[in-house]
Amino acid sequence: MRYQNATAYRFLAPYLLIFAIFWVWPIIDSFMISFQATRTVPWRFAPTFNWGRLIGDPAFFNALKNTLLILVIQVPVMITLALVMAVLLNSPLLKARGLYRFAFFAPVVVGEVAYSAVFRLMFNLNFGIINKLLNSVGLPSVDWFSNVTPAMALIMIAVTWRWAGYNAIILLAGMQSIPEDVYEAATLDRVSKLKQFFFITLPLLKPVIVFCLVLSIIGTMQLFTEPFLITERGGPGGGTETLGLLLYRQGFRSLNFGYASAVAYTMAGLAIAITLVQLWLTREPK
Repeated sequence: MRYQNATAYRFLAPYLLIFAIFWVWPIIDSFMISFQATRTVPWRFAPTFNWGRLIGDPAFFNALKNTLLILVIQVPVMITLALVMAVLLNSPLLKARGLYRFAFFAPVVVGEVAYSAVFRLMFNLNFGIINKLLNSVGLPSVDWFSNVTPAMALIMIAVTWRWAGYNAIILLAGMQSIPEDVYEAATLDRVSKLKQFFFITLPLLKPVIVFCLVLSIIGTMQLFTEPFLITERGGPGGGTETLGLLLYRQGFRSLNFGYASAVAYTMAGLAIAITLVQLWLTREPK
């Protein structure tokens, strides 16, 4: 038995070595860097330099506010929409279900640069199709890129378009794992379809919904692509800058690696804390 274990670890050794070099060590090293002043030569150990700046940095709190705003508004809307899509995809009345499933999942595999460019064209003030549709029903054009509120709404729309179908497929898999016997028994007891959804489907789907929420929280806390590509690096005037974008700006534009590391660990800590609170709120009663 001991020999078999040793053989297994020898096979795992190359992967474990690569994992330690490219994952474990960077995590430890970046945490150590967060306690150093990296704008001086040579770097010096200053435990409160970056973390103290973090507490009083208006740019950090602006990025935190924007990130939490997206988390509070966009994530519930996206999960609700994904749940509706999953119910529709699971309907036996729907024809060509495989085609619809692919169509809903397709946005995830579309290149980020390509879809961001399409969104910029669609929401253009002068010739974008969205403003033309608004004008056709008598509404004025919206400057989606120069005003903070429309720009933030655009980020939420883009993220929802990209990830709602992905979550819908996960929820659909959860729905299809619910035994049909449960629904048949409810039908025999003359329970309406609406009550079956709220009292059978939703409770049994709760672990899958929580899983989607956890993934969405983690994704939102590190949101970068949409504010960087669609609203031009968090514009207008930092109105859509997220924590992920602030980290990029500090680490790769200003080369302030210590402060960027502090921001990164704050993001990770917030994601873990919010996820733990959400898991506690949705725990099964004993």
